[in-house]
Amino acid sequence: MAIFALSFENLYSPAMSQVIQNKSIRKIFRLLLAGMLLLSFSTVKANEEGGEKFDAGKMIVEHISDAHDWHLWGEHDHAVSVPLPIILKSEKGLHFFMSSAFHHDIEGKHVVENNGERFVMLHNHIYYAADSATAEGGYVTVNEKGEATNAAPLDFSITKNVVMLLIVIAFVLYITLSAARHYKKNGAVAPKGAASFVEPIVIFVRDEIAHKSIGPKYKKFVPYLLTLFFFIWTGNILGLLPGAANLTGNIAVTFTLAMITFVIVNVNGNKDYWKHVFATPGVPAMLLPIMVLVEFIGLFTKPFALMVRLFVAITAGHIVILSFIALVFIFESYSIGVLSTIMVTFINVIELLVATIQAYVFTLFSAMYIGSAVAEHEHDDHH
Repeated sequence: MAIFALSFENLYSPAMSQVIQNKSIRKIFRLLLAGMLLLSFSTVKANEEGGEKFDAGKMIVEHISDAHDWHLWGEHDHAVSVPLPIILKSEKGLHFFMSSAFHHDIEGKHVVENNGERFVMLHNHIYYAADSATAEGGYVTVNEKGEATNAAPLDFSITKNVVMLLIVIAFVLYITLSAARHYKKNGAVAPKGAASFVEPIVIFVRDEIAHKSIGPKYKKFVPYLLTLFFFIWTGNILGLLPGAANLTGNIAVTFTLAMITFVIVNVNGNKDYWKHVFATPGVPAMLLPIMVLVEFIGLFTKPFALMVRLFVAITAGHIVILSFIALVFIFESYSIGVLSTIMVTFINVIELLVATIQAYVFTLFSAMYIGSAVAEHEHDDHH
């Protein structure tokens, strides 16, 4: 609760209020809300023709997980999706083909032959196909734990999350470079267009996060913190659109972001920072080994907390939304459908706020960790 209180207090600074009051930003949020309403009607479709029982858990996992194609709607032979490039490395060399070659099969039943090798896809993981099919018709054998025993090639495919990553990067580059061109062309004048959107955020991150958390040496780290905030915020917001990829809810993405912060913190750590870790001042000699161990472990728990916090917050939001949508197909009731739509709309509005808060919290804690690493401490012998 303390984090949320701190977040609200800082988010309603004059800089952020300019962002909220901007007319173009209000239009964007209206479009997002309109798109989210469509989520209740277009995200899930039960396969009534095949007579299959609706599996809510399977549907939720498939929507929050990465995939080798960008699924839009429909199931199996009636599925509509955007095929993505498959790039595999085997002992015989590289293999290139499109994900459409699997014909929307993720159960290991459709074999793709390429350059003398046979591949199948099981739960969005690609394996070498077995010589003969199993009793269930698949070409992947599974052990008692449900794990595939087939060998797998190295997978360098352009997955849905990779495409989403490129979209987020392109969007962030577009709005920031557009703002930069505006100032380069017009000088220090009242911002217009993209500049009116970017400037308040830049001022907010610089003054409210970087300067207050890091101190006099903050200017060196402002570009990184701005990149971090824009990337996470954009990924969170775009991830709420119907059919979008769950980029910031992917543990590999949050792990990478946390590790970048970890490297920046420890590379820029000064003598006082490392002395506090390996020779904590004021600690009795008998307790020093314990404190050194605690401080050393703390070096890794900080990025771990950053990674898990963002991953859990974003993934949990998607799971809750999809769970309410699944209720429509479980109960097959119009009244449940109306109630579900209302709840999904309400939660999506909350998720817009969560998306902003999580970007702010990740950036704030990164700045605080950097500030603790570069801070100059006054010692008793200086007085």
